[in-house]
Amino acid sequence: MSTVTFNPLSRLSSQPWSALDGWGPVASEALARILLGDPAERVLDRTLRAHRTLSRDGRQALKEAVFNVGLWRRRLAFLLDSEEASPPALLFALLHGLGGVPAPEAAAWAGLEAPVPLRTGEPPSLALRASLPDWLADHFTRELGPDAEDFCAHLNVPGPITLRVNPARLSREALAARLASEGVATRPGSWSPLALQVEGSRPNLYGLDSLREGLFEVQDEGSQLLGLLVEARPGETVVDLCAGAGGKTLQLGAAMADSGRLMAYDPDAERLDRLQQRTSRAGLTRVQVLRMPPALGLGADRVLADVPCSELGVLRRGPDLRFRLTPDVLSRFIATQRDILARAADVVRPGGRVVYATCTVNRAENQDVVADFLDSHPDFRRAPPGAGWLPEACVQDGFLFVTPHRHGTDGFFAAVLERADPVG
Repeated sequence: MSTVTFNPLSRLSSQPWSALDGWGPVASEALARILLGDPAERVLDRTLRAHRTLSRDGRQALKEAVFNVGLWRRRLAFLLDSEEASPPALLFALLHGLGGVPAPEAAAWAGLEAPVPLRTGEPPSLALRASLPDWLADHFTRELGPDAEDFCAHLNVPGPITLRVNPARLSREALAARLASEGVATRPGSWSPLALQVEGSRPNLYGLDSLREGLFEVQDEGSQLLGLLVEARPGETVVDLCAGAGGKTLQLGAAMADSGRLMAYDPDAERLDRLQQRTSRAGLTRVQVLRMPPALGLGADRVLADVPCSELGVLRRGPDLRFRLTPDVLSRFIATQRDILARAADVVRPGGRVVYATCTVNRAENQDVVADFLDSHPDFRRAPPGAGWLPEACVQDGFLFVTPHRHGTDGFFAAVLERADPVG
């Protein structure tokens, strides 16, 4: 039985569903593509571009219909007692079965001639209640035990929009005031001293002068904690070993006051190109973008290894991500993770620090990789994460571990590893 107190379905009753009237066939066409495997974000973007006459409520209702049928498809199939239900039937089940729309209106807005019967009662398994593949629900149950139900419920609502202030330009308080003058209400984050959460409806952040001026970046609060764990200081040599498009690189550069040496490497050249553009906007001049991995024996003071992973901690960021995964994702990245952590060890100096991080909930990629590393690197030890500043609520068994249901962040794991100074 479900023990969760948080209800991810409650937001469905407040959507402007009546604006779907007459647009059921458009929604069904988009849903058909998503159910065949097309990425939901891309399908919705194409659909909205093709129907620019939609009202604001119409755009909102269509977006929620497409995303939520994509997300809740397993629970909707249970309600319909059919694994082969048509997109209009799935949309009806969403509107009536989960959203509380009266059956006649739900059928009309979904493009059905008449309502169809739905099962009543709660689905019998976590996989059906949370609309997850069976193997993934089983995995979360093994990993999280009694917390699995609550965790999975929180995967089924959108994450907050969180900003990270650029402290090289202004304070968090000053950024909040500037954003308020641009019509964006925010409140301080709960865990990161750099975080502001956007309140109210989603604004067009990319149209703001404050973003173009490099005053903030969009970055989940849990991700911000990973960068803070590095504790980079001005004048040091710091390496971001899996930089991606550079969100945490920019964070490290600000912490270093644009001094010392900050090196950013990623195997994806296009991401590094975007990073170079973002460093200019953020006012950072000392970032060195590496097209090859950093040299062994570099002697860096600090290394961040935010490694490729199964990304199970960020599933709330896309309604169809869970259905595009296969069970082998749980082991697919482990060899790469071990290799990257070993390279980080070769790059950092004696007395230096490595932060190993993932955005997943999977012991095999998290604690087990760290344990194997420590077994083969006796000159490294685990250090308490964020000693003196990180709230205890963010620490589990000596690791950083934050999740949507406990912290309101995406799911992140991190270990702080320090290399011993040579004796003598």
